[in-house]
Parts: sequence; structure tokens; C-alpha cells
Amino acid sequence: MRIGIMGLGRIGAFHTETLSTLDAVDSLVVTDPVAAAATAAAERFGAHAVDSPEAVLAAGVDGVVIAAATDAHPELILAAVRAGVPVFCEKPVARTIEESLDVLRAVEGGGVEVQIGYNRRFDPGYAAARAAVVSGELGPLHTVRSTTLDPEPPPAAYVAVSGGIFRDCAVHDFDTVRWITGREVAEVYATGANRGAEYIAAAGDVDTASALLTLDDGTLAVVSNTRHNPRGYDARLELHGMTDSVAAGLEDRLPLRSAEPGATFPGGTPHHFFMDRFAAAYRAELTAFTEVAAGLRPSPCTVADAVEAGWIAEACTLSLREHRPVTMEEVRKA
Repeated sequence: MRIGIMGLGRIGAFHTETLSTLDAVDSLVVTDPVAAAATAAAERFGAHAVDSPEAVLAAGVDGVVIAAATDAHPELILAAVRAGVPVFCEKPVARTIEESLDVLRAVEGGGVEVQIGYNRRFDPGYAAARAAVVSGELGPLHTVRSTTLDPEPPPAAYVAVSGGIFRDCAVHDFDTVRWITGREVAEVYATGANRGAEYIAAAGDVDTASALLTLDDGTLAVVSNTRHNPRGYDARLELHGMTDSVAAGLEDRLPLRSAEPGATFPGGTPHHFFMDRFAAAYRAELTAFTEVAAGLRPSPCTVADAVEAGWIAEACTLSLREHRPVTMEEVRKA
């Protein structure tokens, strides 16, 4: 299988390295607006460097991985779909919900699979938690807790164009809640504060946030996020049902210190970066994409899935701004 990679920044280079080790992948074609990045990736991973996305699509690729800047996502997704090439694209689909909906309308029914990169769907712990829900062993759920705590804030330039903490960070939690529970969000109430970096407040954003999601069956989901968790990168999930409870991310590298006398858990080196916390998930995610590209399975995370997570982020952003509960119906009609 021949896979193209568009965009060779931090995550693009990481994906290129992963793809170069997959048994299903025979060759790679890479491109980046910075020619030196493409050349370096070609030399390091034995890939073929070309000078444009168009050249990637003309190189006989069986699938493309889009890891370019967010503004380029819609154009690159649609170019690949028009060429009949299956697509893996990092989230988000586009910078705004309106653009995301345009992409959704353009790809629906087109017969070309598009997979969006929500990697927690492929983490072993999260997958096991979902299996516990699907099997019914937890009984009806009543509470879900999803947590994403970054070790430090992103740069000011990134924050200025990120769309806010709900669209940029918590959207992973929103996708997880939908996927794990199999339910849709009916209403949200969100709040936030600024506890550290002044440039985040200057950009009109918060650095610490919480959202209470009421699902369509009455289950409550609590989402917690911050840009300031210097002990490490903390991504966890709890599921509490009427029969049993489970957690994902409750392992020895959890960046949390127990205050219980004599406790030794967790005792490992804390995760400090999302790419080490979810290394296995990223590999499984790209392995799944090779199966999608080969026609062996449908996309496990569609543009429609990503749009739904985006709607929740829109509702939380509105709730934060106006200090009130917001229904999903309200934002969809706005």
C-alpha cells in the first residue's frame, strides 16, 4: 500500500514514522509547504518527497493522511475525495462549524471514506470501557467523567486561532462521551476561569473549564479541562453504572499524586505529552486507516461524528459566554 502524507509538522512527522513501520504500508509520498521538512522526512523514513498536495494525489497513492494546518483541511479533504482517494484527517474538519458542515455535505454519499483523527477511540483502555458499556455489564449509566489536563499552555499564537478550549481541547472529551455511551447530548452548561497565562485571557479564552452535559437518556457527563497540569498530561475516563464502574487511564503513569498515607500508586513516570500517553492509540488508529483505505472496513470516525463533537463545543462556548444552560437544538438552529 502507498500512503501520502500532507503536512510534516509535529504530528505529521509522528504519523509518518508510524506509517513507515506498518506491515501494510510499502511506500510513502510526503509533502509540506516547507520543502526542507519534506526532504528530511524522505531521508529519515525512506519516503518520496513531492512539492504539492496535487503531486501526492497524482503519485498513485491508496490513501492520504492530512496533518496540515487546520485552515487547509477542507480543501485537502475535498481534493482527495474528488480524486477518489480515501482520507485520514486530523481533527478538526475545519476551523468553524459552518465550514465543517460544508465538508460534510460535500463528502456524504460520495463513496470515498473519510476518517477523522479522534485517537481515543483506539486507546486500549477507552476501547475496553466502551466494550463494558456495550456488553451491558455496567448496567444503565448514570455518570460519566472525562478529563483532559494539559501540562502547560500552548503558545500564544496557537491560542489566538484555536477557537477556544472547548473547540480545541474538550472536543476530544465530547467525542469520547458520544462514542462510549452511544448517546447524544441534549443540553450543556459550561463554565471557565483564567488561572495562569495572561495571553489566554487576552485572546478571549479560558485556561480552565468544566462542562456538564445532559445526555438524551438522562445520563450526566462531567468534562474537566485545564492548560495547567505541571505534573503531566492527564487523560482519563470514568463510567459509573447501576451495576458496576470502570475507568480508563487509571494506570501507573497517571500524573496524579496520592495523598493517602503509605500509598504507592501511581508510581511510574507520569505521562508528559499526549503523543506518549496515546502512542498505542495512534498506531491502532493508523492501522485502522490502512484497513479503510484497503476497503476492508468503513471509517471508524466519520466527518459526521466530528461535526457532532463540534456542535457540543459550540454549545459549551455559548454557555460559557452567556452563563446559562444551552440546548443542542438551540445551537443547531442558530
